[in-house]
Formats: sequence, structure tokens, C-alpha cells
Amino acid sequence: MKIDVTRLHHVQVCIPTGKESEARDFYTGILGFEEIEKPDALKKNGGLWYRVGDVELHIGTEPETENSKRHPAFQISQLDEVREYLQQNQIKIKEEIQVPGMKRFSFFDPFNNRIEFLEIAS
Repeated sequence: MKIDVTRLHHVQVCIPTGKESEARDFYTGILGFEEIEKPDALKKNGGLWYRVGDVELHIGTEPETENSKRHPAFQISQLDEVREYLQQNQIKIKEEIQVPGMKRFSFFDPFNNRIEFLEIAS
């Protein structure tokens, strides 16, 4: 199956828990990136979101000892079919918190790198 990737949707980097103010000083103050509001369902996780050109930069928070949330997210078409295809190939799917306007899930490559696929609702 050929997976139809339509664009890179976002990249997530991480900062230590509680360091949003310092991150905002850098990403907004120094780099001049446009901060955008996170969906309500994800605000409890902390962090910041930015629009950078036509891609989003998500800055998550995590303890330094936890598995990282860092990942690329690819917007694709036919999300349900792609999920089924990955499962048929014994790829474990990680369910994600759903946010309005999109469906999404993550999976891990053989080297434990997290990759997110999402589809924007039409």
C-alpha cells in the first residue's frame, strides 16, 4: 500500500515541565513565532503551540526521565485504511487524545521513534 502523505502537519519538541515562560520568551520573543491556542483537551498537558509558515511547532512538557513525546506528525488521507494496513503488518497503534476537527493515532518504528498520522475532518 502506498500511503498518501499530503503534508507535514507539525513537529513536536519538548521542554522540562513548568518551563513554558522561558520557552515563550525564546520562541515568541526572540524567534517571533506566532503562538496559537492549544485545543482544550490538551491544555492540561502544558506546553505551547506555534504556527511557523504552514507547519505547526508543538512544544510539549515532560519530566526528563519520561519517554519523550517528540515526534513528527504527517497529515494523510485514508487514515482508517492506513491504520488497518499498519495493524495487518503487526505495527502497534498508540491511541491519542482526540481533538476536534481531526482523527489521529501514533505508532512506533522499529527503533522506538514515535510517528503520528492524522486526517483533518472534512
